[in-house]
Parts: sequence; structure tokens; C-alpha cells
Amino acid sequence: MQFPPRFFTLACTLAALLCGATQAHAEKLTLMAGGTSKIVYLPLILASQLGYFKDEGLEFEILSQPAGVDTATELLAGAIQGAVGFYDHTIDLQSRGKDVQALVVFSKSAGLVELVSKKSAAGFNTMADAKGKTLGVTGLGSSTNFLTHYLAARAGLSPKEYTVLPVGSDDTFIAAMDQGRIDAGMVEEPSASRLLASGGAKVLVDMRSAAGTAAALGGPYVGPCFYAERSWINTHRDETQKLVRAMVRSLAFIASHSAEEITAKVPRDFYGPDKALYISALKASMPMFTKDGRMPDGTPAAVLKVLTLANSSIDPRHIDLSRTYTNEFVDHVQTGAK
Repeated sequence: MQFPPRFFTLACTLAALLCGATQAHAEKLTLMAGGTSKIVYLPLILASQLGYFKDEGLEFEILSQPAGVDTATELLAGAIQGAVGFYDHTIDLQSRGKDVQALVVFSKSAGLVELVSKKSAAGFNTMADAKGKTLGVTGLGSSTNFLTHYLAARAGLSPKEYTVLPVGSDDTFIAAMDQGRIDAGMVEEPSASRLLASGGAKVLVDMRSAAGTAAALGGPYVGPCFYAERSWINTHRDETQKLVRAMVRSLAFIASHSAEEITAKVPRDFYGPDKALYISALKASMPMFTKDGRMPDGTPAAVLKVLTLANSSIDPRHIDLSRTYTNEFVDHVQTGAK
């Protein structure tokens, strides 16, 4: 289920006949996700597969990186115009002097699960048991890394009492667990279901639902979102609105269709040889998606609280949460404003 080398490109150039002469010279937009095959990033992929970006007259491509932190790096380097990753990156980047803003919230849960390898399962029943263990994350500085540190700290462990190892996602994560390179690790669907179905792992902390996320993190949380640099948003408001409108349409499609109908629209590489397992994982994941892309009230402060404990370099006194997200563009979709 791993994508071909570094980039998986979906998307096409739109015919000028459909968009008018002004779109003939439109800027090509490059978007990136931290692993496009992950169910948490489905709204981005559906916007492409269902032609919603095309309907907006956008010329675009979608690229994939193993971890969200790599996506954020590409955004700041100017290699891409929009990123799909976890909301917590907007806060972390602001703490480092970078100004990015979440525009569409995909999920009202973290959409992640901490799994314990079958080889290490004996006596490993809570995060407190991670002492002396090696914990897998997608990348250093990734959301899985932040949340791993938070869960360990909440269980009374210091970072010196366990090892964090970046192992990527999808097949590379599964291989790391199968090979015994990690004792436990944090991963998204459908990789989690693949490991559980094979008997290679058991659930330690389940944050795939809003309720499970709140129980694990002590409050509300949002995971994946679409974000961009504020400077780009301010100078490309028309393109921003079109991108947001396409992704909100994707969220509406998820809310109004079955897992089977949605699976029929995604690339075959997403579910590989076990389509039924993918459908099952998707069906269980669908309640986590927002219906309108809005940031839930009070959630940014809850995410900041988690990050403050997970990353000592983040000082909440220097964070302006109002600059890390906006509901302006998703609200325009609801009102029909351009």
C-alpha cells in the first residue's frame, strides 16, 4: 500500500474551454500530504478523484511524503502551495516564527492509534509500560512524535526513559513492527487494521474516534486539515476559496455515501489486495470527519495544551491561536459567497 518513490501524483491540467480565457494561464498549484493513502487524508484525494478541483478550474498536482513534518518543510521552502497535515503543525510552526493557517479541518479526532507489537505485548498494557521501549513514529517533529511524547508524559515518563524511532508510515511502519525494530508505534488507518488483522499487534491507545481521542488526550482535538502560509492565502484568495470549496464538497460526499461507495472512488493502491479490510477500516473511521470543515470551538486551545506538554520549546504565552486557523473560507462555502 506504499506509494511509488517519493511522489504520488494525481491530477490533471484543465482545459481552458471549461474555465474561460483567464484560466488558461492559471498558476499550477502543488499540494502535498503526509502519506496520501492514509484514510485521515481522504478528503484531499476525493476532491481530485471526484473532479472537484477540476470543477473549480484549478490546474494542480498532489504529492505525497511519508510524514506530515516533511510536508510542512516543503511548504515553507515554497515547493508547494498547500499542505494537508495535522493542525498541530500550524502551532509548532508559529512557535518557530512561521505564519501558517488551517483552512479546512478534516477530522474532529486524532485519527491515530498506538499499537504494541505482538513480540513486545507481554507486560505492555499502558503507556507507563513504555519505559525502556522503542516507540515508532512517522518522523521526528511529526504529529505522531508530538502525541507519543504527550501520552508518555501523561503516563509519568520522561523522554529519557524511552526511545523514539522514525520509521515512516504504511509498509515501512508495518515492516518496522514485524521486524522487531519498534516495540510499539503510532499509526493511522488502514495500516492499523492491517497489523491488527494479521495478529501482529494489539491496541494500546485508540484515538481513531472523537471519544477515544478525548479520553487519551484529556479533551477535544482535531487532526488532519488543509493549511497554507498566510502570505500565500492573502495574495491568492480566489485560489484559496476554490481549494477550500472542493475539499468541503469532499467532506459532504463522505457524509452522504457509504464506505463501499467511497472506496469505489479511491485509487486501487489505497486498499491493495484486501478491499474488504479497507472498507471495514473506512466504515469505522467515517464518524471522525467533519461535515463542513470548520474548526470546532475551543479545540485550538486544547491542542496547544497538548503541544505545550509534548514540546518544551513551545511557550503558550507567545502563541496567537487566532492566526493558526480561519473559518472564513469554509463559511463562504456554506453561504455561497465567492
